[in-house]
Amino acid sequence: MLTLYGAKGSGAAAPEAALRIADVPFRWVEAASWQPGPGLEELKRVNPLAQIPTLVLGDGTVMTESAAILISLGLRYPKSGLLPADPAQAIRGLLFIAANCYAAIGIIDYPARFCTDCDKKTEERIREGTKARLHQYWDMFADQFGSHMKPEKPGALDLLAATVSRWSGARAHLRDQRPAFHAMLEEVEAHLRIAEIFQRHWPKK
Repeated sequence: MLTLYGAKGSGAAAPEAALRIADVPFRWVEAASWQPGPGLEELKRVNPLAQIPTLVLGDGTVMTESAAILISLGLRYPKSGLLPADPAQAIRGLLFIAANCYAAIGIIDYPARFCTDCDKKTEERIREGTKARLHQYWDMFADQFGSHMKPEKPGALDLLAATVSRWSGARAHLRDQRPAFHAMLEEVEAHLRIAEIFQRHWPKK
């Protein structure tokens, strides 16, 4: 039995949806660094950084980093369609999100980590500048990788894009600037196999 550590509204939504698509049973442990409790203590025992998502495979192997988890699942369960037969561009897109979008979100969430003696005004300037750059990254992603997405049969690339674009105003930006791509993200989330997962993580108002 696999074990997935995550929390509502977190990046764990992507591997959770991937496991559902691959029809792989798993145990969910509610855990996050901002949620003290037994789940967090269990997470720290397998991942001292307490990052989510963390996936523990049946043999005890620990997988971290969303893109790596999704690639691993795609390779482990090739019939799932999480990765295409020629996965090069899908892997490139997954790493684009991890290296650019995820990294920018870390700065937006914790700007004081990236400057010394930060005051509130400096933190806000860092946050706003990084958010603008993040939105540019999503424009680039839509232009370069939108053609590789298959929302009618979501794969790893679709799942990570749908998850990470949920943060820092990216969806509102894409609705205005890349409406066709925005529609694809919504189609991914509405897919019958995984709609319940995205609805649980991000309930519609």
